[in-house]
Amino acid sequence: MKTIIIKDFAGTFAENKDTAQELRIKHIMPALEKNTAIVLDFGDVTGATQSFVHALISDPLRHYGDQALDLISFKDCSPVVKEIITTVTEYMQES
Repeated sequence: MKTIIIKDFAGTFAENKDTAQELRIKHIMPALEKNTAIVLDFGDVTGATQSFVHALISDPLRHYGDQALDLISFKDCSPVVKEIITTVTEYMQES
């Protein structure tokens, strides 16, 4: 299992989609390719933009479908972050 502390990369407000893209390319996709569980720890992150979350998880969901959701877990999400993650995952599952 691999854990990514979002605050270490994005600060307390996750908004930079380039940072999200880098996390996706360097950490999330390689873990999924190896069928390794990954924890996205949003502890101490008070908010995030939808574009950040979309850049972080849309490609894994598009590429791996439901298997990505089986391997990716979200930890210590504030209510705001949880709502954005839910919105993005529902959108990606519908498309």
